[in-house]
Amino acid sequence: MLPEVKVWLRDRTTASADWPIEDLIAAKGVTKVSVVLPARNEAETVGEIVSAIRRDLVEAVPLVDELIVVDSRSTDDTAARAVQAGAKVFTQDEILPALPSMDGKGDVLWKSLAVTSGDLLVFVDADLREFRTSFVTGLLGPLLADRSVMYVKGCYDRPLREVQGGGGRVTELVARPMLNRHWPLLAGFVQPLAGEYAGRREVLERVPFATGYGVELGLLIDLLQHAGLDALAQVDLGRRVHSHQSTEALGVMAGQIMHTAWSRLERQRKIVPLHTPSAGLTQFRRGEAGHVPVDRDITVDERPPMLRIPEYAASRSATPQLLDCQG
Repeated sequence: MLPEVKVWLRDRTTASADWPIEDLIAAKGVTKVSVVLPARNEAETVGEIVSAIRRDLVEAVPLVDELIVVDSRSTDDTAARAVQAGAKVFTQDEILPALPSMDGKGDVLWKSLAVTSGDLLVFVDADLREFRTSFVTGLLGPLLADRSVMYVKGCYDRPLREVQGGGGRVTELVARPMLNRHWPLLAGFVQPLAGEYAGRREVLERVPFATGYGVELGLLIDLLQHAGLDALAQVDLGRRVHSHQSTEALGVMAGQIMHTAWSRLERQRKIVPLHTPSAGLTQFRRGEAGHVPVDRDITVDERPPMLRIPEYAASRSATPQLLDCQG
């Protein structure tokens, strides 16, 4: 680990318990906070998460000003459960409908910028079990306490079938080795792919969003380039329990993350590309006749910095072409 990363790890890593809610309320002032849950077919868990945030951080204390769920084409009762629990719900396709349709969690997160008004945005995955509102307060702590902090990642233990640290397989096998090799300043992030993070609108609207599984990696790399390491922080949120995906699904995730990393390597001129990466991933399933190949497209679309979108830029009274950091 680089010496400057050791210093960052010491100075920019805290725990959720370090940020008592009364201190956050005192520091909040006129700052507006939006909490966003991207959700696809999470009817089983989304209501409980929304209810907890509303109870503890909207009604008990005035910390969260907006509680938004963006429904990503769910086929279950995700939207209804979220509304019943007290969230304002938008569907992915009703936001900026004139733009070409894209798929993926990153597209949902990007579009949430257009339907929220918070100065600070907190993103929380909608599939969490045993959810605690300290996830939200912990992520807000560094942002409310220090104006120089622009982006905060959550970190935690991720048990897999009760094996401590058994989760996060794509992190350990793909993301961490890749970051250490090409972006060693990011080696101090315990959970670089964490789905719980928060940031200032002023930086989130200036960076592109990968639309697929690479969104978290892409944001981390782009915000390092845009704001510098000291503007980034992480908070230990304790233990995160959620539904785990199959190895086959994780393979697709890994492929998309590699594509996202490749685009950053090329954009930042860290590589001289001599070929175009393949868009395909062949996996195998056992069938009656043996192993059957399954071909998948793992290319990753990308949304530009939100400030490049005229409707959004006009609403923010900004000049998009001067304020983003893509390209």
